[in-house]
Amino acid sequence: MISLGGSAIRSCEGTTRREWLRAGGLTCLGLSLPELLHRRAVAAPQTQPPTFGRAKSCIVVFLFGAPAHQDIWDLKPLAPSEIRGEFRPISSSVPGIHFGEHVPRIAQQAHQFTQIRSVSHPDNTHTVAMHTMLTGVRHLRPGTNPQNAPDDFPTFGAVLQKLRGGRGALPAGISLNAPANQVSANNHIFPGFFAGFLGSVYDPLFVPQDPSRSDFQPFPVAEGEAARRLRARRPLLAEVDRQQQELTQRAGVRSLDAHYSRAFDLVTSPATRRAFDLGAESERLRHRYGSSAFGQGLLLSRRLVEAGVPLVTVNWARDDAFWDTHANNFNLLKNSLLPPFDQGFSALLEDLRARGILDETLVVCLGEFGRTPRINGQAGRDHWAACNTVVLAGAGVGGGLIHGASDRWAAYPSTAPVSPADIAATIYHALGVDLDTQLYDSVGRPLPLCTGTPLTSLFA
Repeated sequence: MISLGGSAIRSCEGTTRREWLRAGGLTCLGLSLPELLHRRAVAAPQTQPPTFGRAKSCIVVFLFGAPAHQDIWDLKPLAPSEIRGEFRPISSSVPGIHFGEHVPRIAQQAHQFTQIRSVSHPDNTHTVAMHTMLTGVRHLRPGTNPQNAPDDFPTFGAVLQKLRGGRGALPAGISLNAPANQVSANNHIFPGFFAGFLGSVYDPLFVPQDPSRSDFQPFPVAEGEAARRLRARRPLLAEVDRQQQELTQRAGVRSLDAHYSRAFDLVTSPATRRAFDLGAESERLRHRYGSSAFGQGLLLSRRLVEAGVPLVTVNWARDDAFWDTHANNFNLLKNSLLPPFDQGFSALLEDLRARGILDETLVVCLGEFGRTPRINGQAGRDHWAACNTVVLAGAGVGGGLIHGASDRWAAYPSTAPVSPADIAATIYHALGVDLDTQLYDSVGRPLPLCTGTPLTSLFA
């Protein structure tokens, strides 16, 4: 079993007393630590199924606000009108699989992805459900409307940042169009997007700027003399640190120093600037993704996984048109939500395939829950966690498939129910992360990374 984190009491080399005691205890069994690690390394390929580690990277497409699954993926044309709604089903590139009429481009990509139509969990509150879907773990206080808190379970990108770090200046987890950094009307910073008990140093890199803007440049480091002055400040910061040794022993200051170092590397790295330079893409391709923040965020996610970032989350930008359609559901979907979603998501799948990297990139499209089967008096659909659809593509996931099914009203799973923990397990499994990994909270308690079961049957 892999152990990460733990006690805050560390030697100068960064090893905890707990870890030294564990390593020392191994020798009484006649097996030294190097021998143990060697045997584990040799045994790993034999104990893991061939689907393990198929993905070099993962793009999580998070539809903030929760889309109506029965109006996009899982239509029920034989249900009563107050259930089926206004949209007609249309054919797709896979015979017998139909979609809502306002995602025609996605329908023509159906042969490249699998729909999981039986995802279910118990929480109908946005904040709790976001945490559940973006971590695979139910929130500690599910009966509340929580803010981001230090005891939250870490999001996928934070876990990858903890386990693998970044590649050069780029972190292992990046969150685009990040709604987590925006304050809602109720003064909430949303949970589920952060590193939680791992500590804020492992937070994904949040990029809240709109990538569709002509002036998009999240790291506007000046060139020439300004850049020279910035580089000259790094030795000064190091000298201040050396003069304050007693302060740097404190966890909070160590974390702050790590933030400074990370920020410095980001803003001065040419590789970072290249990865975020959407101007390097052709106008034709940028137009194919669409001019929305969502579409350009998806294009940027492709650039980031090409640059080696293991986990990129593309959030639906939290603006006046997001997926919480309690009223006017059908007009909002038809005119504001589905056109940019259809254009951007289909372009991402096409682009990854054309570049030959879909086979090594897992794409996961989800919201925090589904919407009510019955249409309310405001022509809307309300929160509904009992059934939802999640879409997976790439990294060997079979195309043109449907896993599980909902009942005749898309209200509850009728076969093969899937939990958010199972989705999380599938993501970690595809990325080659051992599900026996343990994380440690701020007081040193071991917590399992994931309790779900990976959906290995989805992989071809």
